[in-house]
Amino acid sequence: MADYTEILYERRGAAGLITLNRPQVMNAISPTVQHEMSAALDEAVADPEVRAIIITGAGRAFSAGMDQGPKPGRRRDLEWPYGVPAGQSASDWIDSWRGREGNEFLRLWELDKPVIGAINGWAMGAGSWLALCTHITIASEQAVFAQPEVRHGSNTSFLWTMLAGVKNSLRYGLVGDHIDAQEALRIGLVIKVVPHERLLDECFELVERIALVPPETVKINLAIATLGMEMMGLRDALMLDSQLSAPAHVMLREEHRRPLNEAREKNIREYLQLRDGPFQPEPFGPRSKPRE
Repeated sequence: MADYTEILYERRGAAGLITLNRPQVMNAISPTVQHEMSAALDEAVADPEVRAIIITGAGRAFSAGMDQGPKPGRRRDLEWPYGVPAGQSASDWIDSWRGREGNEFLRLWELDKPVIGAINGWAMGAGSWLALCTHITIASEQAVFAQPEVRHGSNTSFLWTMLAGVKNSLRYGLVGDHIDAQEALRIGLVIKVVPHERLLDECFELVERIALVPPETVKINLAIATLGMEMMGLRDALMLDSQLSAPAHVMLREEHRRPLNEAREKNIREYLQLRDGPFQPEPFGPRSKPRE
């Protein structure tokens, strides 16, 4: 078994359990998380005793999305009006965004063992995408989903559209509003909402039922669903997400993006307040009531 620093991996019965393990930053997705999760998926797929994989998060979040903290080597000197890193051409900057998320989420979707998302808390931005690309998604009553990064300048994901439908996905994807677990259930993002303390037990029980079915049958029936969706256009749609993420991050008005970028470089809390403050209270979840 590999040594991991930002995830946990263990086999419990017929399940391979992957836990995002950066609770101090709400399990934000770093390059290390991505690399280690890929290795853990390889380990689970290669283990004949593992019949299904469960992904969850440590602490109060499933994942807050892509890591917004300082990154080694990240250029902080941006050139305006487009906010392109100094010394980099616009075309290079756009190319750097292409293919970032689409391939990663497709890889999870195309695994030949079922992946169950145990959504234990906040699932924000790319964290919501990770949650939704699991084959079966079960939420704790404490789960919250959103794509608040669209308020700064970012793309949504077709995964929301596929699961929630055009009208609901536009309602929440155009403004980044939060939704709670019951609203996620209503619009089809998850299949079930359970008491928080029951979440992992519910997922392990489902894995044990899957394990009663011959693995060849599970593999074939999983492929019927996942590859069938790709034949209907899912793969192209997710790759389009990656293509359009480039202009979503670059084609922004300086007066909108520059203050947010500067606040993010200075203090992440200040940035989040500047970005999300005008949208509060949220329609659902823990921030649905005005603060006293």
